[in-house]
Amino acid sequence: MKAQIYKIYINGTPLQLIPQDVDRPESTDSHLVTRYPGMAKMLLNYVDMLEKNPKFRMVTLYAPDVEKLFADFKGHYKWLEAAGGLVYNDHGEILTIYRRGSWDLPKGKIDPGETPTEAGIREVREETGLNHLELGPELHITYHTYRLKNGKRVLKKTYWYRMDTTETDLVPQTEEDIEQAVWQSPRTFMADAKPVYGNILDVVKAGISHSGKG
Repeated sequence: MKAQIYKIYINGTPLQLIPQDVDRPESTDSHLVTRYPGMAKMLLNYVDMLEKNPKFRMVTLYAPDVEKLFADFKGHYKWLEAAGGLVYNDHGEILTIYRRGSWDLPKGKIDPGETPTEAGIREVREETGLNHLELGPELHITYHTYRLKNGKRVLKKTYWYRMDTTETDLVPQTEEDIEQAVWQSPRTFMADAKPVYGNILDVVKAGISHSGKG
């Protein structure tokens, strides 16, 4: 069975949590790799570094029990779950949205009583105006952090699903600050220089890998 690896984006920089018995890279000037000594408070040192002045392109922490490491990390945060969709049309293009200065994919918080798949479909419908969606497999799970206005840290887990539609007309949900909703080739989306978060690129990569084309 494949070892569990957690990839958590903090201020755009990935923090990886991995088991110590898997192959891992050596530390470099741009990638810090170090052992987790088991003290939860020490994790805030890495969080503060990545929030305020990220000098590394990635930080990797390893431990004998990666689930305990993740639980210790999670203990510093308010936990939220969300769901979204990587939606394809009949031309193999993906649905992308532009909001708050960055390109994104439709997603949102899971409401009480909803399953992740129900929330993902609802969010796509609300944010883009699509009605007819065919649900495909789960493609990826992402983690990222942010702060609320009161300073409280939030860790969000997002379930991502492939979806397909025969519809082409898009209506961006302006009340959610969505300025544009457009269809794009996945590889064009990946290649173009544009403001986009790493966790969103990871989802599109997963879609390309799953479909074998882009």
